Amino acid sequence: MDWLEYEKKYYDSEDNIICGVDEAGRGPLAGPVYAAAVVLPRNFIIEGVNDSKKLSAKKREELYKQICEKSLGYAIGISSAQEIDEINILKATHLAMTRAINNLKQKINNINIILIDGNSAPEIKNSHIECIIKGDSLSHSIACASILAKVSRDRYMIEQSEIYSDYKFENHKGYGTKLHIDMIKKHGPCEIHRKSFLTKIYQ
Repeated sequence: MDWLEYEKKYYDSEDNIICGVDEAGRGPLAGPVYAAAVVLPRNFIIEGVNDSKKLSAKKREELYKQICEKSLGYAIGISSAQEIDEINILKATHLAMTRAINNLKQKINNINIILIDGNSAPEIKNSHIECIIKGDSLSHSIACASILAKVSRDRYMIEQSEIYSDYKFENHKGYGTKLHIDMIKKHGPCEIHRKSFLTKIYQ
């Protein structure tokens, strides 16, 4: 497998700056959705990088540090649980991606190629966007973004576990596990729960 297959399509012009984008946290019942945007040096591979879901938490943390150190630039964007309830998860995911890209463009202002995991993307002015299904397993830039997004979100949910200790967020990071659902039924939702995701729990 060529980890740079999608990136190399745009190496024909030295002016092209390629940004990989991915999200973490579309499915959980609690917490924000996170997105990360990353620009790597050309023809550069960080050994061990893979789709974040295929890596252990320890390995993701190790790679997170390497990606931050070796990338040309990176940024995070989030969309809160309240925004998810207000505009739906797809629009909130696009909003988080847009925020990540805009945050990165403040550091690297001539990004013009954006590779995004999945089959839909936000509109980004003055940029060519390519959506790649399963991109976190096919594009090195997207895989790096998936690790940054996942680690950033997991860290946030662990912090929230200290504030909302009844829900054991440190164990499930907000996903709909039996433990989490049992805690919601016992204590009711807290401020960071996505109320629009909880309707089936109370049926």
